[in-house]
Amino acid sequence: MSGFSEKFIFHGFLPEKKKAIEDVFNKISKFDETCVFYISPKKVNKIIPELKIFFSGRKIVFCREITKIYEEFIRKDIDELDILNMELKGELTIVISEKKIDKNNSQELSESDMNIIKMMINKLTIKEITEIISQIKDVSKKEIYNYCLKLKNEI
Repeated sequence: MSGFSEKFIFHGFLPEKKKAIEDVFNKISKFDETCVFYISPKKVNKIIPELKIFFSGRKIVFCREITKIYEEFIRKDIDELDILNMELKGELTIVISEKKIDKNNSQELSESDMNIIKMMINKLTIKEITEIISQIKDVSKKEIYNYCLKLKNEI
């Protein structure tokens, strides 16, 4: 339901003490995968400052009454989290998104990458070429796809 990566770290219930919660967040925030844990609705507002510190740049989903008729999902960017001003009952499942790779730091297609694509363009589909190149190079799929389209239009 979260829409995040299918690879996840499950922690279970968070500990009671603030220091112990910080220790848990410090450990699980280092993983690239989606993080899942339970918390009491009474404690959720108390952990928001720690969530912002340890999981900045990620998204969060508060899940209530999962699989029941009144299930509810609250989706937010962690950096924009404020105190939740609603009455939440029952245990909450919190799902935090995986770390995102900053595509702005990805490389551009090099001359050799372009030559490889030119050799592949008549033998493979654009989708296949995009998958192959994106797996071996830190280049966005969109850039690879657009270059392939450009080549196809020139033929």
